[in-house]
Amino acid sequence: MKIAVIGTGYVGLVTGTCFSELGNHVTCVDIDEEKIKNLKKRKIPIYEPGLDVLFERNVNHGRLTFTTKLDKGISGAKVIFLALPTPPGEDGSADLQYVLKVAEDLGPLLEDYAVIVDKSTVPVGTAEKVRAKIAANANVEFDVVSNPEFLREGVAVEDFMKPDRVVVGTSSIKATSIMDALYAPLVRQGNPIIFMDEGSAELTKYAANSFLATKISFMNEIANLCEKLGANVDDVRKGIGTDSRIGRRFLFAGIGYGGSCFPKDVQALSKSSIDADYDFKILNSVMEVNQKQKLKLFYKLQDYLGNLEDKTIAIWGLAFKPYTDDIREAPSLYNIDELLKSGANVQAYDPEATEKIKEIYGDKIKLCDDEYEALQDADALLIITEWPVFRQPDFDLMCKKLKQKVIFDGRNLYPTDQMKELGFEYISIGRKEIHA
Repeated sequence: MKIAVIGTGYVGLVTGTCFSELGNHVTCVDIDEEKIKNLKKRKIPIYEPGLDVLFERNVNHGRLTFTTKLDKGISGAKVIFLALPTPPGEDGSADLQYVLKVAEDLGPLLEDYAVIVDKSTVPVGTAEKVRAKIAANANVEFDVVSNPEFLREGVAVEDFMKPDRVVVGTSSIKATSIMDALYAPLVRQGNPIIFMDEGSAELTKYAANSFLATKISFMNEIANLCEKLGANVDDVRKGIGTDSRIGRRFLFAGIGYGGSCFPKDVQALSKSSIDADYDFKILNSVMEVNQKQKLKLFYKLQDYLGNLEDKTIAIWGLAFKPYTDDIREAPSLYNIDELLKSGANVQAYDPEATEKIKEIYGDKIKLCDDEYEALQDADALLIITEWPVFRQPDFDLMCKKLKQKVIFDGRNLYPTDQMKELGFEYISIGRKEIHA
């Protein structure tokens, strides 16, 4: 099948590359000439494990191509994916200007029937808006389908190739048949393609991410309560996670969620609720809890060290989660900002996100080549992101590098009894503090 993917951001590039891996001929379209030039040179603008292998293979076989020309990109395409940014506005609503502008441009360019697929995360009613924009100038039949993505950064290729489910919103029999055929190779083991109306599909994406964000925030509240009551959040997590009605995932206490999806989608669903004159109290609480949780480590550090001026603080982890270089809404940003305001010196390391952090802070913080360089003469270590390389460090070397054996662990990487035996001052989330 010939496919066009408009937008070569995170979702667009993964979608296009993975569909080409299935044997489809995919053209990715973007107005950013520099990005397209780099993609043609086989330079991938994002870090995503496994994507580079598929990208290289399908470019070599001519199944994956790139252009800045919309007419050229969609020529002959049976399915056209809109994978465009929908950033939050000041009021939290999804900004649809990029989606609707492309929809408007598509109308006169369509030469034959095509399925136009909203892959971007968009509020209920967007499919109708896209349909109207295209119809205003189209001379051929077309269908608009909602097909939200459920890709987790760091495992996006696996998520795409082995989806838990595929959600498709359409009222068209013809579009249903095409989308069913397109996704059939990905669901051979029996995972469902769930067909529904467009509005329900649009809401499904927001509902899924908001529910997961709620689980995270609920566990962070439990962790905060554990600290007050002397309980251990790890034990509580195991106790409730083995209940099949609840499940084990998204129950780890920490310092809040970040990234491009959860914050934006929770805000957008909240705004949609306001527009519908519905007070979605749980979502408002989720946002409030998460915002406070991001600075949990900073306040613990401040309580412990007092005046932070001229103190040197090491940070392990800058990306919002492991296996990505994405720093959007990352807790690291909030903590670095507060540390700099307090007059502290920051020495930080992340396996992938260094360059993106440098674009924000320049030489205001020291960005290190490895995790141990970040510890040199530091008064304390903050662990922000749970990269695997931090899970079994050389504790003897850490002791030699740190000025004080103090760790503030925002991801509960180490057993508290181990830290006690090693003689560290160890403050984590929802667990008993260890003092030497």
